[in-house]
Amino acid sequence: MNFEWWLTFRYLLAKKDKFLAIINIVAIAGIAIGVMALIVVIGVMTGFDHDLRAKIVGANAHVFVERETGIKNYEELDKRLRAIPGVIADTPYIHGNIFLETGTRAASLILRGVAPATEGKVTMINSYLAQGKIENLKDDEVIIGNQLASYYGFNVGDTVTLVSPASGMAGKGWRYKFKVAGIFKSGMYDYDMNLILVTLKAAQQIFNIGGSVSGIGLKLANPDMAPAIKRDIYSIIGFSYLVRTWMESNANFFAALALEKYAMFVILTLIVLVASFNIVSTLIVTVTSKIKDIGILKSIGASKALIHRIFTWQGLAVGAIGTFWGFSLGLAIVLLLKKYQFIKLPQDIYYIDHLPVLVQASDVAVIVGAAMVITYAATVYPAIKAANLEPVEALRYE
Repeated sequence: MNFEWWLTFRYLLAKKDKFLAIINIVAIAGIAIGVMALIVVIGVMTGFDHDLRAKIVGANAHVFVERETGIKNYEELDKRLRAIPGVIADTPYIHGNIFLETGTRAASLILRGVAPATEGKVTMINSYLAQGKIENLKDDEVIIGNQLASYYGFNVGDTVTLVSPASGMAGKGWRYKFKVAGIFKSGMYDYDMNLILVTLKAAQQIFNIGGSVSGIGLKLANPDMAPAIKRDIYSIIGFSYLVRTWMESNANFFAALALEKYAMFVILTLIVLVASFNIVSTLIVTVTSKIKDIGILKSIGASKALIHRIFTWQGLAVGAIGTFWGFSLGLAIVLLLKKYQFIKLPQDIYYIDHLPVLVQASDVAVIVGAAMVITYAATVYPAIKAANLEPVEALRYE
């Protein structure tokens, strides 16, 4: 250990000055709490983003190809879309509003007509079903979400009545009875409460659209390539169709999450910034109490740069120790939250039933880097003050 590090280590421990030792501990604790809070909160925000992204992508296609008037003879369009590099599966669908009739009440829901043979290749519906498979769905059967089933008391085998507002005579609508063939749980409250799945043939009859479909959903090998695939689709089929990606369908939602994550990072970084003032006060007290030592060091030839480095290293050591403990405690809390999920959330507000967490190396690197930059900034003034102290002034009253 060279002289600089030895003296830095000695000032940091401050064995003979209990007050100075306590100040060092308080400064370390302040940095640790700030870093810990940043890691936990950013981990939760990232977890929300990742979890919701996975649920949204899992319940829907990556790219939607639609036409306002509907798509007839969609089999030909299917072939052209499947030939696009990056597209690994596709399925036609019908989308519309429907009423669920229960006694004297009617609830507005979203009806999705699906092709049972291909729907499971594009979405994760089979993994959401507690029993059965989408491939076995019949024309007189329906699949509903677990929240809807719980709210109205439906079970597999029960009969539900759907009323179509788009068909019927004199605007009265037509009633259709379906047997509940399955109950799915996607983890997204909106889907689990408001989405009903039937076959394409049943949806075409309900909405009275003949052999047309609303659109074709595509699954991509890489969901993040959706914008590039969208451009390829337009170049092949032209602009008479509307092509939407899963990102565009939920753009406002993900933009709000990104803004919240950035805002929380800025706000919680202020905790580290406030804690850095403890480092400033610690170094100032150290400089004040070690005036004699500084004077002696300068009188025997120690340079200003040497004195500057000693106090800079001390401040950085306080920041590094605090950052290490903050990182360790933050990571431990995140792992506990992830494993035991002991914080539950109301699903109708937050879309999910537990607090999701995800720690990314890039986020941790930014947090640690920000903490050390703030720590270094806190050492500048005290280190310069100590370096500019003259030996005569330091020893005048000794």
